[in-house]
Amino acid sequence: MTSTSPATNAPFFNFQFGLLFFSNFLFSASFSMMIPELPGYLTQLGGAEYKGLIIALFTLMAGISRPFSGKLTDTIGRVPVMIFGSIVCVVCSLLYPVLTTVSGFLFLRFFHGFSTGFKPTATSAYGADVVHESRRGEALGALAIGYSLGSSVGPLAGSYLVMHYSFNVMFYVSAFFALGSVLILMNIKETLPNPQKFSPRLLRIKKSEIFEKTAIQPAVIMLLLCFSIGCVLTLSPDLSESVGVHNKGIFYAFYTVASLLIRLVAGKSSDRYGRVRVLIYSSFTMVIAMTFLAFAHSVTMVMISASILGISVGMNGPTIMAWTVDRCKIVNRGRAVASVYIALELGIGSGAIISGWIYQNRLDNLVYAFLLPGLLAMMAMFFLLNWQKKEKKRLMTKAEALFELTE
Repeated sequence: MTSTSPATNAPFFNFQFGLLFFSNFLFSASFSMMIPELPGYLTQLGGAEYKGLIIALFTLMAGISRPFSGKLTDTIGRVPVMIFGSIVCVVCSLLYPVLTTVSGFLFLRFFHGFSTGFKPTATSAYGADVVHESRRGEALGALAIGYSLGSSVGPLAGSYLVMHYSFNVMFYVSAFFALGSVLILMNIKETLPNPQKFSPRLLRIKKSEIFEKTAIQPAVIMLLLCFSIGCVLTLSPDLSESVGVHNKGIFYAFYTVASLLIRLVAGKSSDRYGRVRVLIYSSFTMVIAMTFLAFAHSVTMVMISASILGISVGMNGPTIMAWTVDRCKIVNRGRAVASVYIALELGIGSGAIISGWIYQNRLDNLVYAFLLPGLLAMMAMFFLLNWQKKEKKRLMTKAEALFELTE
């Protein structure tokens, strides 16, 4: 494929895009089916006090690996990086039934983070490669739908497998899904022009390669909004149990279905109305969602909260990625995407650890644990409003200067 930009109206949802879409679905289903059941599994192993580390260790490794995945995405290609991420899921899922100590489990959660450290970085870069910038939000939103479908089906399937079979069966099915993702990716065409062969020297990361400067604003918003995800991933299983929902995957089903439905329009809306404007609305929606969760004491309230949260996440995910790619040079696309994903991992990881520390396995502490990410989402909204105001002022000043020159 050449390095020229795709035509404005060229269709992007072709056979290759469809393969990547389905690979996203399988990859997402593979690791997300474990999420609602891992707190119970860790408790069974004797590590109930380490619940906050289930997500935190996973996201820590994902964050550490982002600079490497970003550089490799821009050098050896998008496809090899995606394949590596999916292979990690296969290996880890097969090892969970083998390493059955608390320390062994926590080690696997740490290593498992390589998967999301690599696969989504290259996937976002690939999606940006195959579409004109005027439809970038739409294309990344379409790819995210596959991810959301997997996140919807996975937790339901995982909880069903544990309730009717065993944890080990869930782990093996997870490995099977990830293997399917690998096989699909092996049939996808590379989009990076003139990819290099892998060399160990490519793993040497300079300071300038750790973080892309143009991604600072999107990264700040990603960090503030993703704190809530770490909180919800850690505490929603216990919240669901407290209101009588024993299939913990139902919470994620409501969350991801709402996220899926909003993605059908959110990406296109950001192309039309602007990234920052859509993110202001998504941040406000996040504030509402976390406030509802803080005071949810019934099944209905919990599921409404999950749906509102899904709407917010569905709006901000593709929009932030499109905003990131808008601001960077083509040659730094992988690095820019990786930089924002570092912020995502920091947000999720800190959200998991801090919310677990606030919760202390006491249900009456849930209100404080859920209100904190609501406050951070409000902070993100104020940042966005301020940046929008400054950008309008800058454009007005530029327009006035041009007007003076023409007189």
